[in-house]
Amino acid sequence: MKKLGLVGGISWVSTIDYYTFINEGINERLGGLNFAECIIYSLNFGDVQAAHWDNSFDLLHNACRALKSSGAEGILLCANTAHIFSKQLAEQTGLPIIDIVSATAKAVSSQGIGRVGLLGTKFTMEMDFFKSGLDQQGIEVLIPASAETRDYIQRTLKEELGRGVLNPETRTAYISIIAELIEQGAGAIILACTEIPLLIKPEDIDVPVFDTTKIHSQAAVDFALAH
Repeated sequence: MKKLGLVGGISWVSTIDYYTFINEGINERLGGLNFAECIIYSLNFGDVQAAHWDNSFDLLHNACRALKSSGAEGILLCANTAHIFSKQLAEQTGLPIIDIVSATAKAVSSQGIGRVGLLGTKFTMEMDFFKSGLDQQGIEVLIPASAETRDYIQRTLKEELGRGVLNPETRTAYISIIAELIEQGAGAIILACTEIPLLIKPEDIDVPVFDTTKIHSQAAVDFALAH
């Protein structure tokens, strides 16, 4: 089994899910008392927010270097937005970065879905790094058209979900935003922020839902157990 290095704390609440899903996945495959060999470097999310995501490379790089020096053989960035830097981090650390975008694109493509709605941070929705990975698989991406709506998602991710606060009113608003994307032709919804699945469940939505936290965790299990 390969030893995994998790860059967590972005946020701590979703890092718990990563740890749970990865250990459950290893045990499902190997049985008995077998669980993941992993190391978690939990960042202070306040430092990431203070630097802003587009200036947070050094924080992520230092975490990856510390994991490598501790024996990690592959790195998981436990946040979608952190994958802005996935290629740079792989190059500078010399370790594979288990990529959330390619894993998600593969999962969507395998179901033959050609158009999806994407919810995540403003960076994930507005920048190209996630959308281009889907586009390479021939998947069209829809995001909320209104900047005000995208700002609302960003604000609630930062002030509520990132702190473990689950507000019923926010859940209702998210479901309404998703319904608009479905009306525009989205055949599935990608929850491309590791906190959103804390609030929105597949049974809330009338089309397939892709939880990137679960998809990424499964990719980590596959990596750890690959010969």
